[in-house]
Amino acid sequence: MASQDWVEKDFYAILGVAKDASDADIKKAYRKLARQYHPDTNAGDAAAEKKFKDISEAYSVLSVPEDRQQYDAIRAMGGARFAPGAGGRGGPANGGFEDLFGGLFGGARQPAGAGNIPPEFADLFGGGFGGQTGFQRAPQKGSDRTATTSISFKGSIQGTTVSLRESNGNVIDVKIPAGIKDGQKVRQRGKGNPGPAGNGDLIITVSVKPHDFFTRDGDNIRVHVPVTFPEAALGGEIEVPTLDGNHVKLRVPAGTNSGRTLRVKGRGVHTSKGEGDLLVTVDVVVPQNLPKDAEEAVKAFAAATADANPRQDLAAKARL
Repeated sequence: MASQDWVEKDFYAILGVAKDASDADIKKAYRKLARQYHPDTNAGDAAAEKKFKDISEAYSVLSVPEDRQQYDAIRAMGGARFAPGAGGRGGPANGGFEDLFGGLFGGARQPAGAGNIPPEFADLFGGGFGGQTGFQRAPQKGSDRTATTSISFKGSIQGTTVSLRESNGNVIDVKIPAGIKDGQKVRQRGKGNPGPAGNGDLIITVSVKPHDFFTRDGDNIRVHVPVTFPEAALGGEIEVPTLDGNHVKLRVPAGTNSGRTLRVKGRGVHTSKGEGDLLVTVDVVVPQNLPKDAEEAVKAFAAATADANPRQDLAAKARL
């Protein structure tokens, strides 16, 4: 590029940065504009192609400290004009800065082709670019494939392996990690469609079947456990089933209302990130058919607690 071009083109304005912009600011501005105006994303747009060449040209100069220093010096002197014989030396009247400044700075460096992406920006478009005559995309992997599978609640907690049969009869065994949640995905590397740079992946969406007793809440497990009225009123110790097939003993405090939830630490879902808890909701069961002696006992209890009124504050709460 001739030095005359350096006078006529404001590379700072092209990149949208200040003249005292840092190297990092220049690099950031170029990355943003190169992504916006790259020919791969603006096919057939001549204006975008021209803009891309301009920003590439600007970056090729401003990104090199020596070139930027020369550019700034030439721009600072760009208003001068030289005529033949001035000062006893011949010089072009309307430019010719290449000859004038070539000796001063040792010659202007030819910038990289305006259609090329610098190697440090190859990640912008998923591959490297090279060559002086066009763009060459790096070989790509094959596309990913997708599949779905359904597993039991136990399989989601303990981990399992599922076998997926392809249309050609091949079977792919997929390991499902312990603790996986409903809707999560498992990636099987190299089991996708073939491509020049290798196979893509197989991505399996996992559906977890519900359980009759356990319900998952994040890494916690929720259960509902029935208790008798005496257990709720007087307190007592009950046994609650856990995920591992065993039971844990749980103390129900005296005066526990129906719907209260008690927590058992560390008896939820175990994952690589930690372990959840077992959340036990107490449901007080009212007997449907009382034997005569039980009925008399309840009547006696009602008489003994006749002064108690659990609804005495409802009227105040219900006021609008």
